[in-house]
Amino acid sequence: MSETESAQKLNRLANETSPYLLQHKANPVDWYPWGDEAFAAAKAEDKPILLSVGYAACHWCHVMAHESFENDAIAAQMNALFVNIKVDREERPDVDALYMSALHSMGQQGGWPLTMFLTSEGKPFLGGTYFPPVPRYGAPAFPEILTAIAKLYASEREKVTGNVAAIADALTRQSGVPPKQQHVGLTNLDQLDHLAEHALDMMDMDNGGTKGAPKFPQPMLLSFLWRAGSRGGNEQLQRAVTIALDHMCQGGIYDHLGGGFARYSTDERWLAPHFEKMLYDNAQLIDLLGLVWAKIDNRLYEVRIRESIEWSLRELVTPDGAFAGTLDADSEGEEGRFYVWSKDEIDRVLGADADLFKRVYDVWPNGNWEGHTILNRLSAMELLSDDDEMILAVARAKLFEARAARVRPALDDKILADWNGMMIAALAQASILFDEPHWLTAAKHAYSFVLTHMQAVVKEETRLRHSYRAGVALDRDVIDDYAQMIRAALALYQATGEGRYLTEAIQWEEVCEAHFWDKADGGYFLSADDATDLIARTRNAFDNATPSGNGTMVENLARLYYLTGDEAFRTQAETIVDIFTRYPAEHYINMPGVLMGFEILARAVQVVIIGKADERQPLVQAAAKAGIAQMVLMQIEPDMNLPAHHAAAGKEMIAVDGLAHATAYVCIGQTCGLPLTDAAALAKQLSEI
Repeated sequence: MSETESAQKLNRLANETSPYLLQHKANPVDWYPWGDEAFAAAKAEDKPILLSVGYAACHWCHVMAHESFENDAIAAQMNALFVNIKVDREERPDVDALYMSALHSMGQQGGWPLTMFLTSEGKPFLGGTYFPPVPRYGAPAFPEILTAIAKLYASEREKVTGNVAAIADALTRQSGVPPKQQHVGLTNLDQLDHLAEHALDMMDMDNGGTKGAPKFPQPMLLSFLWRAGSRGGNEQLQRAVTIALDHMCQGGIYDHLGGGFARYSTDERWLAPHFEKMLYDNAQLIDLLGLVWAKIDNRLYEVRIRESIEWSLRELVTPDGAFAGTLDADSEGEEGRFYVWSKDEIDRVLGADADLFKRVYDVWPNGNWEGHTILNRLSAMELLSDDDEMILAVARAKLFEARAARVRPALDDKILADWNGMMIAALAQASILFDEPHWLTAAKHAYSFVLTHMQAVVKEETRLRHSYRAGVALDRDVIDDYAQMIRAALALYQATGEGRYLTEAIQWEEVCEAHFWDKADGGYFLSADDATDLIARTRNAFDNATPSGNGTMVENLARLYYLTGDEAFRTQAETIVDIFTRYPAEHYINMPGVLMGFEILARAVQVVIIGKADERQPLVQAAAKAGIAQMVLMQIEPDMNLPAHHAAAGKEMIAVDGLAHATAYVCIGQTCGLPLTDAAALAKQLSEI
C-alpha cells in the first residue's frame, strides 16, 4: 500500500481482487461489493441501492469516477441516501446482463457506466448510464438525480412498486422462451443468404462497418456476411467485409506501433477510438482476418494478424501463461495519452525518415484529433513498395521504442475463462493457417491454466470458474465460460488430433446441460441454476461485443455431433435454433452466432484425415488454408476404434508405391469424395466447394 493510500480511509473494495473495484477503494463513497452484506444493510436502513457497473478500461467510467465518486460532497450525498454497490461487469457478467436488460426495458440505450437504482431486495425501478455532476448534454446533474430518487423511494413507494412490477414483467418476457408464432424459422441456407443481402442496407460501403458513428468492429456480423458471400459468390457481401477490415486495419482504431485493435471508433472513419484494448475484440478479429485471408491472401491481413498476436503474447500473457483481459483507455489521467503524437515528436525521433512517415501516417502540425495525432493510414491505405514499407517498419520500430518510455495504460490482469477461450481458439486456428507452432504452444499454455486454476469441484462435479486474479478464483460460472472453452477445446482438437480435448469438451457440455439448460423449454440461461444472488436468470442469443453463449453452443453442439456421431448433440442444437428463430425474422441479424451454427448443422464440410500425427500435418494445413468456416476437421490415428456411425468409420489410409500414406476424405452430408494423399489435391477439391 502506498503512503497516500495508507493516509486515506479505504472502503470495503480494498478487500477485492478486481482491478476495477480496486480503482475505487479510496473513493469517499462507502462502496459495498455485490453480496449479502450490502442487501442486508439496505434492508436494515430501509434505503434504496445505487448500483454502479463498469470495467477497468472504460473511459466514461473513469470520467464519472473523477467527477462524482471522488467528489466529497457527492459521495456524502450518496452515502446518506443510498447503499452503494460497485460491480465489475467483466467479473460479474450475469449481474451486468440482468440490470442492462432492465434498463433496456425502460426504453433507454445501454452503456457503461451503468447506474441503476434498486429496492433493498435488488429489484430495479429506475436507471441510466453516465450522469454528469452538473447539468450537461441535456442531462440533469447527478446530485439532482440522487435527491429526486431518494425522495421518490421514501415518500412515493407505490410508484416504485409500480415500476418494479413493470420492469419485472419485462425481464420475465425477455428471458422467457418466445411463443410459437407465424414465423417459418430457419429451414434452409437460402434464408441465410437473403438475411445477409438485406443486412447490406445497414452497411457503410465507403468506410466499412455499419452506417454512422460510433463504429464497433462487429466481427460476428462481418463473419456472417463473409460466409454468406463465400457460399453464394456474392461479391457485394464480400466487399462489405473487406472494406470494413481494410479501414479497421489502416485506421486509428488499430495500434500501428504495437499491434492490436481498440474497442471501437467514436467517428465514422475508424480514426478516433476510446483507446482501450480488449482481449475479446482482438481474438475475434484474428479469427475473422484469418478466415478472409485464407480466401484472398491479402498481405495486409496477414501482417495485422501477426502483429496482433505478437501484441497479445507480449502485453497480455500473465506469468502463468493465461491472457489478461484489457488495457486501459487512459494513462496519466488522459484518454489516449500513451498512443498519440505531435509532429515535433515524430521529427525528433525519426529525423531524415520523418517525411515519408508523416505523409503516410497522417501527421500534421495541428494534429488530426484534439490537437494530437492518432497514427493512421486512412489516406494511404494501399501498401507501398517493399523498400518504402521497410523504411516505414524501421520508423515504427523507433517510435515504438520511444513510446516505451511513456507511462503505460493500466493492465486489468484478471483472467476470464470465456475471453481466454476465444483467444485460445483464435491462436489454435491461426497456428495451422500460418504454420506457427509457438502460437499453438501459447494456446495450450492458456488452456492448461484454465484447467488447472479455474476449475473447482462443487458437490463432486467439476465446474469452471469465470474469473481469476491474485490467486483467487471467483465462485461463479456463466454459460459463456463453457461455450468458449468448449470451442477452444474443439479448436485444439482439430489442430492437434489429441483426443483429450474432445473428451474435455464433452465433459463441459454435460455441465452445461445439467446447470444451464432450460429443461422445460430448451436453450441456455446465462447463469447457473445454483446462482442464488440474482432476482432473475437472463437468456438470449443476441451477439454483442462478445458472442452469445447460446449462439456459440449451436456451433459447438453441431461440431460435437459430427465429431462423435451422437444425435443428441444435433437435437440440442436444433432446439436452440428453433427457440430463437421464433422471433420475427427482422431480429435474426442480431444473432449471427445462431445463424452460423445453423449453417454447420445444415451443411458441414467434414474433412477426415487418417494417419500418424506428423504425416497428417501437410493435409491439415491444406484443409485449414481452404478458408471454409463450416469445416469440421477430424484427425484420426490409424486403426482407431470408432463407432459404426462415425464419419471416419471404415475409412483407411491408402498405399502409394506400396507404402501407406496419410489420407484425407472430404464428406458433405452422406457423400464422401475419393481418398486423397496429396495436399495440393485436397486444397483443389476444397476450393471447389
